Amino acid sequence: MKKFILLLLLPVSLVAQTKEEINQWEQQAKQVTIIRDNWGIPHVYGKTDADCVFGLLYAQCEDDFKRVEANYIDILGRSAEVYGEKNLYTDLYTRLLIDSAGAKSDYNNSPAWLKKLLNAFAAGVNYYLYKHPAVKPALLTRFEPWFQLMWTDGSIAAIQSGGLTVDELKKFYTNDPTSTVQVKKTEEDEVATGSNGFAVAPSRTASGNAILYINPHVTFYFRPEVHVISEEGLNAYGAVTWGQLFVYQGFNEHCGWMHTSGYSDVSDLYAETISKQGRQFYYQYEKTQLPVKQRAVTLSYKDGDQIKTTTVNTWYTQHGPVMGSRNGKWLSVKANNRSMSSLIQSWQRTKANGFEAFKKNMELLSNASNNTVFADDKGNIAYWHGNFIPRRDTAYDWNQPVDGSTKATDWKGLHILNETIHLYNPASGFIQNCNSTPFTASGISSPKKANYPAYMSTEPENFRGITAARLLAKAQKFTIDSIIANGYNTTLSAFEELIPAMVKAYDNEYRKNNPYNGSLAEAVATLAHWDQKANDSSEATTLAIEWIQNLMPIMAKVQVNGKGVDLVSRVHIYANTATANELVGTLLTSMSDLKKKYGSWFTRWGTINRYQRLTGNLEETYDDNKPSLPVGMAASTWGCLPSFVSKYVNGSLKRYGYNGNSFICAVEFGKRVKAKSLLAGGESGDPNSKHFGDQAKMYTKGIFKDVLFYKEEVLQHAERTYRPGE
Repeated sequence: MKKFILLLLLPVSLVAQTKEEINQWEQQAKQVTIIRDNWGIPHVYGKTDADCVFGLLYAQCEDDFKRVEANYIDILGRSAEVYGEKNLYTDLYTRLLIDSAGAKSDYNNSPAWLKKLLNAFAAGVNYYLYKHPAVKPALLTRFEPWFQLMWTDGSIAAIQSGGLTVDELKKFYTNDPTSTVQVKKTEEDEVATGSNGFAVAPSRTASGNAILYINPHVTFYFRPEVHVISEEGLNAYGAVTWGQLFVYQGFNEHCGWMHTSGYSDVSDLYAETISKQGRQFYYQYEKTQLPVKQRAVTLSYKDGDQIKTTTVNTWYTQHGPVMGSRNGKWLSVKANNRSMSSLIQSWQRTKANGFEAFKKNMELLSNASNNTVFADDKGNIAYWHGNFIPRRDTAYDWNQPVDGSTKATDWKGLHILNETIHLYNPASGFIQNCNSTPFTASGISSPKKANYPAYMSTEPENFRGITAARLLAKAQKFTIDSIIANGYNTTLSAFEELIPAMVKAYDNEYRKNNPYNGSLAEAVATLAHWDQKANDSSEATTLAIEWIQNLMPIMAKVQVNGKGVDLVSRVHIYANTATANELVGTLLTSMSDLKKKYGSWFTRWGTINRYQRLTGNLEETYDDNKPSLPVGMAASTWGCLPSFVSKYVNGSLKRYGYNGNSFICAVEFGKRVKAKSLLAGGESGDPNSKHFGDQAKMYTKGIFKDVLFYKEEVLQHAERTYRPGE
């Protein structure tokens, strides 16, 4: 059923601000001081933690309100109201997995201290909008405190669905509910995912202090750099995801934490056996037929200058929302995508004073999307692979939908912290996670795979993990600068077997059976003598990446026992089984492709691979005719630790970066914290601000700035000091 709401799409206040509310905001603003340093980083000082949250959200809105708003439009499942009907089922997907009614209930039942933070979160944004009437929100003219409880662990993109896609959801709810859909795997390309976290123990550092390396890989400009300090003990520095009230990846004066996206199995699909009696659907559970519950979800979407609505009747079993069907079975999803406990955990870890307190915080078992790398000022380093891990019957393959008709597949509580995959002060003296298997996280001290159920770690090794493990195992006497140098290592380990295999095939077979080609011989020699490190002046990097992209569809066919395998295994198997015609013939194709684009296959990587930021829009535009910077980094897919995922855009001849290294920070925990950091571009989303791109060239070269953590340092480099609203 569709209805029309005749509204002009003008952002007018849905709820007028009362005089009392404005007075409250202005009083709270008097409790907050924001000091912007010479890089535009906001250092927010408040009397209470809530004051800091108020000031932090105000400062975030100053820097990029549109990104703050966009995150909440997405998490509220309201993107179709901005982008039109094409987003309807993306919104339904979000609404089914993250329930606003639960968020509102959690807000009403929050402990008093948390409710103060939630109120301050909403007040900080609303006060900004009140003081900046020229700012026109795309949709959200007023923020509510419960919004924050829709999104509680920092990873807005990490909604757990058990692998069900929006396309499957749409097919299920727009066709006969008993229809089936076949799941197709897409070919892997330069995947825009990743993050790196390293921790080095005092035994491996020059100073005898632990060092932490914080390196999330996300869409550029997704996380700004912030510092919040209250008289209630808060003193956290690091990256905050736009619109959140806590430092997500960062440190305080005692310890630091880095989260990488985790792939422990924390959500499951249940295959439900459905029958129909009259107009009522039932599902089988043990020997009982239980009614499938129905809930109407009303979605709104933009159509020209009107807002229209449509209602979808959705289905639920005891396992969760029904979101698709396969092989004649309805699929319901059991997951934990938001919880008040998760938000409490996210906040309280920022105030931990060392390993024991941080470990106690991890015992809340609420983080459903992250791994955590940790270091502190007592020399402890630690790693937790996931946190919220349901206990299950290992007789089932939890990578596939399980039978929903038996209680044997019910979750049986959660694994306690010490049962999950973890490392505390490993003898090897280092920890690394690059979204890779935990079983190579610490060299000889790595956890043993046989000791854990398979659902605790579903991710394979990747090429970044291989590079990081080698570098950290080899190096001694780390400093902040040397760990940064390692973090900016551009070795592309994906080529270490492929190139020798191609050279061997060319020398031993291909050139004997084909006419001599001088350009081909030169290209083979170029790759054979390459150090396999991406570099902006390297022609070999350009050729190698073009070549491996052309090889990917061929390598995608590699299987073991009739099943597809991970990329590292695929490359290894292919390098040992590929024919000379495939390896060398694809190289010839790559040379031809490059020649058509650039006039020569012998083209420097930095000529093609560029950093450009022009508009500050949510969707950046790129222009070959406007200034850009050469970049020597490459995609993490091929093993590059400082990931820089780039692509051709609208027929451009240059590849422009859009994802990868974002906020990067190296921290040493001694008597005084020492840290260096870097942002992609700059702190501000305003093209007219000098902090829009003041770190861009540094970013491309890996040149870090000193973190200003202590107030005397902040004051020495203060650019502007003010209160919210001034």
